[in-house]
Parts: sequence; structure tokens; C-alpha cells
Amino acid sequence: MNYKTIDDLGNLNGKVVMLRADLNVPMDENFNVTNTARIDRTVPTINELMNKGAKVVIISHFGRPEGKGDIKNSLTHIVKNLEKALGKKVTFVDDCIGEKVNNAIASMSNNEVLLLENLRFYNEEKKGDETFAEELVKPADFYVSDAFSTAHRAHASMVAAAKLRPSAMGRLMEEEVKALENALSNPTRPLIAIVGGSKVSTKLDLLNNLVKKVDKLVISGGMAHTFMRASGINTVNEANSLVQMDMLDTAKEIMQVAKSNNCEIILPQDVVVSKEFKPHAENKTVSLDEIPAEGWSLLDVGEKTISSINSKLDECKTLVWNGPLGVFEMKPFDNGTNRVAQHAAELTQAGKLMSVAGGGDTVSALENAGVANKFSYISTAGGAFLEWMEGKELPGVAVLKK
Repeated sequence: MNYKTIDDLGNLNGKVVMLRADLNVPMDENFNVTNTARIDRTVPTINELMNKGAKVVIISHFGRPEGKGDIKNSLTHIVKNLEKALGKKVTFVDDCIGEKVNNAIASMSNNEVLLLENLRFYNEEKKGDETFAEELVKPADFYVSDAFSTAHRAHASMVAAAKLRPSAMGRLMEEEVKALENALSNPTRPLIAIVGGSKVSTKLDLLNNLVKKVDKLVISGGMAHTFMRASGINTVNEANSLVQMDMLDTAKEIMQVAKSNNCEIILPQDVVVSKEFKPHAENKTVSLDEIPAEGWSLLDVGEKTISSINSKLDECKTLVWNGPLGVFEMKPFDNGTNRVAQHAAELTQAGKLMSVAGGGDTVSALENAGVANKFSYISTAGGAFLEWMEGKELPGVAVLKK
């Protein structure tokens, strides 16, 4: 990797290290954290910094407070979860800049952890304000970023702050960037991508980038309906599917670009249809020329499609996955996603496939399939993961180049 890591920072003993984490975790109405994944995954970086004798000052955003403080979006609610994850006391300061913060940091001992209040209580954070960044890092000797999930935003704490002190990636960001580079920038081929979603229009940049990089592209979910129609399958229409008639020419162009780049596009060969959009609704599997004209919705892929995708996976060495194959939130319409995910996991566990997945629905779908811990890497980043797959440079990553 051509990026600075903790290994490049040198002696941290007695030094103040400002750690930009992403502690934007889900919380219920009683301010209880309902999923600690983002906290847990930054613990190795915090522990390593403490073990090197650093005074660790953690900064993060939380929610969307729009530049003013409120108890709902205060990071004070996660202190107990952070303490539990670290197994040690965490001191909280109800601001992120100013004299109160500077005094608290000045009184820290080596190996201690301080958590500052929500960065987004200041509008200057989202504006990327350099003066705010200067105030933020004023008491720090070093800057470390472990917030890959926010790296697509040029916010003050992500970019301007990194330029003001010796800076580096934390272990979580390092792990994330390595996984994505191995999957897309320098993959072991053949490389296959699975992309799902409801609408083609929301994933245009992603599809246009992938058809130039991957050897095989599985297009699934509702967006596949538009490609099926564009391929001449006229039984797919606006009455029974999510086909976007205004995107047919775009779909044809993407397929043409794929062909010129020797990228094989894999579309459904059969589908599961139902009259009702609810769990355990009556359903049937039909071939593409038997799709009912109206009154039935396309909710999953059928057995032929599952077998076809799994056989393609058998031929490949690297998989990148974003988006489910069907309506995985409702049984039995999670069958296609589950079966393909489980096969990918088996190949991964057997050492035959390097598998990387990311995006909110994707993580949920793989958890539903029971394989979230059996892929090579699962990204907790949503927008940043997608923008990386779209081939865009992320400002919060670019600033950490050597």
C-alpha cells in the first residue's frame, strides 16, 4: 500500500494522538446502542496506540445535528459501550474544541482514552473549515484516521486535520483499503461482481466502472428487470416489475461497453413471482417467457439462476458483492441471496475465493444468510464503499498517501 500507517509514525510514547473514528452507531429511543460493530472494529487501533504509550483522543460524528448541540446526538451515550469494548475507563468531554478540551488533554496520562463531543455540533466540520481543523488538532501531536466509512466526505476532521499533523491510517482503515485494493485495483482473476438494487439509475457510476474492470458481472434485484427488458425480454414490464423504461437505452449502452471490455453480464434465467408483497406469500417460479403480464411481482431469482451464478463463482478467484438478488427481507424471497451467499462463503472458507462485500443492504443480507463472518472482508462503510467501487478517489484516503 502507498499509504501512511501507524508504523510510519515512530515513537508515540507520551504523545497525544487524535484518532478520527466512526462511532455513528445505531441507537434506540432510550439511547441504547443496538449494534456495536463500528465500536468493536476500531478497538484494535485504540489498543495499539495505548500500548505504544500514547494519550488517545477520539473524535467522531454522530447523527445529523446540523451544527447545533442536542442530547439526542451526543456521544455521551456511547461511553459505556466504548468502555466495555476497551475494558477500561473512558473520559468524556462535552465539546471537541476549546479550552475545556485542551485542559482535559493536558491532564491526561499515557495510555488513557478521552472521547470528545460530536464534531457535527459545529457546522464548520461538514464545510471542511481549516480554522476549525486547526482548533481541533491544536493539542495533538499526531493524527490517525480509522473512519473509512466517512472518507468520501472532505470534512474538516477527515482532510484538513490530516494535513496539519503527522498523519496515518488506523488499522481498520488500513484493513479496509487493502481489501478493496486486492478486490478491485489488483485482483486475482477471474474477478466477478454481484450488484443488486432496485433501480439502475442509482447505480449508474458503479455499473459503468465495473464493466471495465471485472470479468463477470451479475446484475440482480429490481435493477436486473431493466436489463432483462433491454435484452429483449418483453414479458418484463412496468406492471409486473421494477423495470425503468426510461433507462432501457442506458442499459443497452452499459451492455455494449461490457461486451467491448470482454465482461460477461449474467442476468436472471428464471424468477420467483408472487401476487402479494408479504412474507410467505403464495409464489411460483417461472421462466422468463412465462412471467405473468400483471398482478404478479418479481421478488427473487429461481433455481436455474442460482445454479448459474454459483457455477460462475466456481470459475472465479475474486468476488465483489453489493446488493441482494431479491427481496431478502421476506421469506422465502431470500432464498436466492442466501444460496449464492452460502456458496460464496464455502468457496472462501475453502481458500478458493477472495470475497469482499459492502453496503448497508448487503451486510444485512449476508447476516440473514448466516455468512457475515465467512467472507474475506465485509465493509461497514456504505457511501465510501460504493464510491470506491465506482472508481472515485476518496478525499479522506487520498490525504493519507505517502
